[in-house]
Amino acid sequence: MNRLVTSVSEFWQRIPKAVLFAAAVLLQCVLLVLMVADRMQILREGTEVTLQTQPVDPRDLLRGDYVVLRYDISQLPAGALAGKTADARNPVVFVKLAPNADGVYAAVSVHAESVPVTAPEVLIRGRVSHSCGSNVRTFCDRLTIKYGLESYFVPEGEGGKLEQARNQQKLRIVAAVLPSGRAAIKRLLLDGEPVYEEPLY
Repeated sequence: MNRLVTSVSEFWQRIPKAVLFAAAVLLQCVLLVLMVADRMQILREGTEVTLQTQPVDPRDLLRGDYVVLRYDISQLPAGALAGKTADARNPVVFVKLAPNADGVYAAVSVHAESVPVTAPEVLIRGRVSHSCGSNVRTFCDRLTIKYGLESYFVPEGEGGKLEQARNQQKLRIVAAVLPSGRAAIKRLLLDGEPVYEEPLY
């Protein structure tokens, strides 16, 4: 075993530092490209759903150049999951959504696992921000769920207008949702009109 460690150590020492540096830079570039490609896939292939934003506590102010977002689907009754054991402190859940008469998607049910849906229903993946009890992993009667859609970067100085619209419930977002449930914000709607469109790259 010691001989193996020694030979590996000697092998690494023989590699020029410039090659190691170039390999590290290349790896970071590949990871960055994969992240961009993943987001492009969601935005290009995901089913579009419109979500209504909710007012945010005024103490939770604009942070930098992004707007804090919360939705009608951010807090939901647990339904059949209430009181059941969760597999983690912040378990993943799947929320079945369906459009209402206004075309805004609302929650139908919450599930611990992916379930089949039929169009125009969509299944969105989220994570419960906390479970009941300090030591026991159980689902509360009401769940606070985060979907990775809780902030949106805006041009400097534009956040105040959007926060005001959000608190007046005039702001909606259109999210792209993949069949796996992963979602990303595609555009912002102010009084039903697009104001910001997320580029594919």
